[in-house]
Amino acid sequence: MRRPALFTLLVVFLILAVWELACRGFNVPDFILPTPSQISMVAVFKAALLLPHAGTTAMEVLIGILISLLVAVPLSIVMFAHPSVENAIAPFLVASQAVPVFAIAPLLVIWLGYGIASKVLMAAVIIFFPITVNLLAGFKSCDHEFQMLFRLMGAGFWKTMRLLYWPWALPHFFAGLKVGVSVATIGAVIGEWVGAQQGLGYLMIQANARLNVDVVFAAILWLSVMGLSLWILVGFLEKKVIRWKQA
Repeated sequence: MRRPALFTLLVVFLILAVWELACRGFNVPDFILPTPSQISMVAVFKAALLLPHAGTTAMEVLIGILISLLVAVPLSIVMFAHPSVENAIAPFLVASQAVPVFAIAPLLVIWLGYGIASKVLMAAVIIFFPITVNLLAGFKSCDHEFQMLFRLMGAGFWKTMRLLYWPWALPHFFAGLKVGVSVATIGAVIGEWVGAQQGLGYLMIQANARLNVDVVFAAILWLSVMGLSLWILVGFLEKKVIRWKQA
């Protein structure tokens, strides 16, 4: 095992150990702060309760990622090809992130209902911005001398995009995608908090109202695993796609 991974596991173990000992030593009630061991047991033994809700949240996140990619990638290309479009759209991109997520969620639930549509859109809005901004920055960072070489060789915009701009921007794209998938669960869960019939966010609200704090923490644990799994998956794809970066 590599030293960074070993150090990370050691830090996590120390934090959990201190948490466990503090709760037991100070006799903290379970409805205030359950111990990590109790949370782990609930996450495993109540999997039948958590799994359907986790599946709903995961589906919302995955569809949100797909929608954000289908919008962010073409939009980044258009903004790069036409700076006037970037100047016109940039204020709206910033505004989409400046407005608190909690302010948008109730409106989306009213407009799109209590189904998954509002949660998918919430997740897509959060994921969309880092992908768009990072990919556009990647296009702009392309070396000017390489651009001149392609122009001298008579390559058009789309051929240059395919052979130069896109490969050059791939590290930026994956960096933005990592950020996006890491926070994707935030949008979905907030949408479920506002109004839903299924999902880990919905389960957390219901459990919190009954003072089942261990179930709330178990749902948080599942969300953390979900976000970490997506981040690892994107990192794996990055290594497979950007092979020259490893050389």
